Amino acid sequence: MNVPFADIKTQYDTIRGEIDAAISSVLEHSAFIGGEFVNAFEREFANYCRVEYAVGVSNGTDALRLALLACGVGPGDEVITVPNTFIATAEAISMVGARVRFVDVEPGTATMAPEGFRTAINERTRAVVPVHLYGQPADMNPILGIAREHGLKVVADAAQAHGAYYDGQSVGALGDAVAFSFYPGKNLGAYGDAGAVVTDDHRIAERVAMLRDHGRKHKYEHQVEGFNCRLDGLQAAVLSVKLRHLERWTERRRWIASCYTDLLRGVKGITPVEQRPGTRAVYHLFVVRTDKRDALRSALETRGVETGIHYPIPLHLQPAYAHLRIPKGSYPVSESLCSRILSLPIYPEMSEEQIRFVASETATAVREA
Repeated sequence: MNVPFADIKTQYDTIRGEIDAAISSVLEHSAFIGGEFVNAFEREFANYCRVEYAVGVSNGTDALRLALLACGVGPGDEVITVPNTFIATAEAISMVGARVRFVDVEPGTATMAPEGFRTAINERTRAVVPVHLYGQPADMNPILGIAREHGLKVVADAAQAHGAYYDGQSVGALGDAVAFSFYPGKNLGAYGDAGAVVTDDHRIAERVAMLRDHGRKHKYEHQVEGFNCRLDGLQAAVLSVKLRHLERWTERRRWIASCYTDLLRGVKGITPVEQRPGTRAVYHLFVVRTDKRDALRSALETRGVETGIHYPIPLHLQPAYAHLRIPKGSYPVSESLCSRILSLPIYPEMSEEQIRFVASETATAVREA
């Protein structure tokens, strides 16, 4: 049996009629930039996240960048985040002229350690970017409390956490602004690049809306210098269709994750990344930890199971951040995780046969490694 890591084509086949009709409608109306389809998706996604405003933008990286700018972050500031994330998290900080400051993560959930955040704060700190990694919410109550105590902005990276909840609240409502990516492989994925900033602060929403569209509120009247970071109508229409199915897909992901957990329970040498109590994780990725990662990945590949590593090199050890001169060993939990984690296939259209096959082959490969 061959099991792909993800299967976007099969998902499309299940909703082909709705998608094709939505795309045809955009073409019929020639509503390619802004307009009714973007406005409709923004309303729908804001409602889904239980916030007042959603502003569609060109991708998740720009969502983070524009959110930071809208919160007043700029040159001379420092922004705290974690090193075990995709580079876009840190890139967005650098793109606004601020300096990245990393803190380590909790070993169980792989998300920001609140006390590490507290100790990293200095007089230049302006904001914090917690990451809801793998669809697992970060520990937001202490993070928000520490941020309020020090007057810091909270711009959360929810690129992998569409529909996740923490302490009964949507992660989209936890922070001054929250950035989402709709990259095609996400739980809510477009058919190209797309993103959004969600917030309850009308000033932040207004600022992001201006910055994404050349700094203007009205045609040819520019309040500030901005960018061209708009969400297009075709992607918005696709996202509106897929948003209607997201809860069903999320519950399927959660069921698959519970199956994996049950089937791998008791297998010595492999442990899933933990779900934080009191949260609703949405399992963009199902990640396990093992000291035999490379051998396990190779063995699964020979058995027809595609896997991933998210992420193999922590950001402070990436060549792009060599100028920060952060030595190996500075963030031991992140470094250990990056050498031990493996992402197993998970997508809503997986069959029970595929799930059992992946779990069985994983258990066998771990025992034989």
